[in-house]
Amino acid sequence: MKKIIYNKIDKHAIPAMPMVTFSGRIIVVNTAAEADKAVDYLLNQDILGVDTETRPTFKKGQTHKVALLQVSTHDTCFLFRLNLTGITPSILKLLEDQRIPKIGLSLHDDIMSLHKRIDFKPGNFIDLQQHVGELGIEDLSLQKIYANLFHEKISKSARLSNWETDILSDKQKAYAAIDAWSCILIYEELQRLEHSGMYQLVKISEEQKDKQTKEAFANDATTDYSATATSIDINHNTNELKTKAENV
Repeated sequence: MKKIIYNKIDKHAIPAMPMVTFSGRIIVVNTAAEADKAVDYLLNQDILGVDTETRPTFKKGQTHKVALLQVSTHDTCFLFRLNLTGITPSILKLLEDQRIPKIGLSLHDDIMSLHKRIDFKPGNFIDLQQHVGELGIEDLSLQKIYANLFHEKISKSARLSNWETDILSDKQKAYAAIDAWSCILIYEELQRLEHSGMYQLVKISEEQKDKQTKEAFANDATTDYSATATSIDINHNTNELKTKAENV
């Protein structure tokens, strides 16, 4: 059976979808030594998802440097606290690596933010916004693309939180990890659909959007997506890389 995807998803259908969750490990990197261990692990992977977070500004003229770099595998996400470590030599090596595809969304903004910390030559980065159009998807936000492909909602509630806080909350860790991890799932699904041709693009007008997408998601409510998005089980000790790294 072909998967139904839409050129533009009805944003009103998204709140009713089940929440995306992540069952992998979340490891917070606070020091240069921890960054070295994390990068060694990541450079042995076949694909990575990436994203960044910056402390929001609420005053005119106020700016902050990027505070967090998230790099995820299929089951482990490292949160590099750049406000504490800066761009270490090992992190720089990861950013400039040409072998491993690093999947993200709106990567121009992320790379520009990282450039404000250090000058570097970007490695093998792949921007999802440059690929979704190949299947006819016109939406460019992570939440809408994921909802279109997997019928689940990515929460954005922690986006405007303080990413320079002394200790990241579990909610912040989950949010940051999902944003990076979901990029891998989207990329692999786009590749699968493009290569197999097992999809049907439905182009709908603004007037049709609300009715048709809600009907489609209601009919597909029993579909099992557990292989790509499973329940969250965050260890409260995720801010300690040393303990976690022993199990890597």
